[in-house]
Amino acid sequence: MSEIVAKSEYDVVIIGAGISGMTAAALLSRSGLSVCVLEKEPHAGGYLAGFRRKDFRFDSAIHWLNQCGENGLVTKVFKLIGDDRPRLETLSKIQKFKGKNHDYILSNNPDRFKEQLIADFPHEKSGINKLFRVAKRITSSFELYTRIFRASETMSLPDKIAIGFLKFRFVIPIIRYIWYHGEEGFTKGLNLFFKDPDLHKVWSSEPDLLSVLLPIAWAYCSDYQKPPQGGSQVFIEWLSHVVNFYNNDIVFNVVAKEIILENQTSKGVVFEKNGTTYKVKSQHVIAACDVEMLYEKMLPKNIVSQEMKNNLKDAILYSSAVAISLALDCPTEDLGFGEELVLIVEDGVTRADHDSGDPYKTAISIIPPSLRDKTLAPEGKGTLTIYSSAWIDYKNYWGTSIDEQGNYVRTDEYYKIKEEFADIILDRIEERLKIDIRSHILFSDIASPITHWRYSFNRGGSIMGARPGKANMQAKIAHHKTPVKNLLLGGHWSDLGGGVPIAVKAAANAAMLVLKEQKPKTFKVFAQYADGKINCQKVQASGVFEPYNNSWKQAKTPAQEKKSKNKI
Repeated sequence: MSEIVAKSEYDVVIIGAGISGMTAAALLSRSGLSVCVLEKEPHAGGYLAGFRRKDFRFDSAIHWLNQCGENGLVTKVFKLIGDDRPRLETLSKIQKFKGKNHDYILSNNPDRFKEQLIADFPHEKSGINKLFRVAKRITSSFELYTRIFRASETMSLPDKIAIGFLKFRFVIPIIRYIWYHGEEGFTKGLNLFFKDPDLHKVWSSEPDLLSVLLPIAWAYCSDYQKPPQGGSQVFIEWLSHVVNFYNNDIVFNVVAKEIILENQTSKGVVFEKNGTTYKVKSQHVIAACDVEMLYEKMLPKNIVSQEMKNNLKDAILYSSAVAISLALDCPTEDLGFGEELVLIVEDGVTRADHDSGDPYKTAISIIPPSLRDKTLAPEGKGTLTIYSSAWIDYKNYWGTSIDEQGNYVRTDEYYKIKEEFADIILDRIEERLKIDIRSHILFSDIASPITHWRYSFNRGGSIMGARPGKANMQAKIAHHKTPVKNLLLGGHWSDLGGGVPIAVKAAANAAMLVLKEQKPKTFKVFAQYADGKINCQKVQASGVFEPYNNSWKQAKTPAQEKKSKNKI
């Protein structure tokens, strides 16, 4: 991989080597375009980069995955890239709802969850059955999802009309329930089904009614997947291999400083590495990075309207998080965990409190990565990853100071506050689950919203960008085309929602917009595939993609390497 750019000009420069930037780079590489990816970290991956400590491997931000099964959107896009893509297994036990007075599991047989609820709330049987019927009806929308993911900017008028009908069919099972959010709205929404306040508490941390219905619908579809064996960073390893196969470049430890403009058209990027400034020219730039940083720091002030900048500042974002990664001296299952995520919620607090970042009130998610994937920890050891909602302004920005460039500078107070927050979270887990975790911890790593900001530059350290919702839609927060010609957005900021499916969807659309201009024949075939008019075999037979030999070989994890050495 390049230390500096190998060429002075490429067809496309991509800012950011997260899952979206790397997916776009791989798609464009297969299309025969020259690509250069600029990444500020010493490795690719963004929130999927993960990290290694000793012989343990940790995922950075994965609870579970959707749309990564055989018929999912992510798989549909990845099939265009290569048959050597990572394969994922279905998660059978999905989530445990653990309140003070309730304990339920959602599995890929949701009717078991339904029967548990009916057994405990027999007087609400009719409403519980109705809730699960509605969720099951929503599964018909997911069957259409892989055919309606194209952005409107990629469509002709006939395309918009045809896909408009599909989108209408997609939204019919959902539209009645999208308006119920917030404390009052959520209660009204659940009251459509049942009114027992104790039953409502099962979902006391959810922000809206769809957050109740969609997970059950996904479960009916068996659309929960584990990360690939080796962790989510395996996606990045594969995509990096594909980009390198075509002799394209991924440049690390660089900071994009400025978009090169000529007549309001993007012509490349100015970036800095080790104090030296470089220029790389290109026909298109895809910014798979923080949109506010792009608009505020990389472009002249008058290029983007103040209204758009204000809308972005006011956008409703997903929270950041505190992520506690634990290495254990025993297998995770020895502490009583199963493969499901455990969600701990508090009674007597508001819905907003569960997302407030108050360590005494916020909802807690516990994931058992090494139980799902034995290659992540040495034999006889285990890992746990704990997430809780958090915000960057907690305790005066976590006790940091701010330097002249606006960067958060970590202090002794910062590390103290971070440890205190983690201790409160661990206290709550041990009390609720009645287990002693601390005595089994070999070492821990604590990431705060400051950590997430440092690695992503996303405002507030937000992990998943802007939330879906009426306000963000009206403000036109999500967009691919910028006010600068040939400068496109990728990543979470070009679409509403979060997670790997949204990032991959954004990458596919950014790639299509590039191909529409630079390789119209390839774009036409890609668009037909996206719309479900042709299958992957016909795409490959069309000859619009460059040959690829499916040569990626997955490397061993640190634990596998150690096991192999011990056998010698």
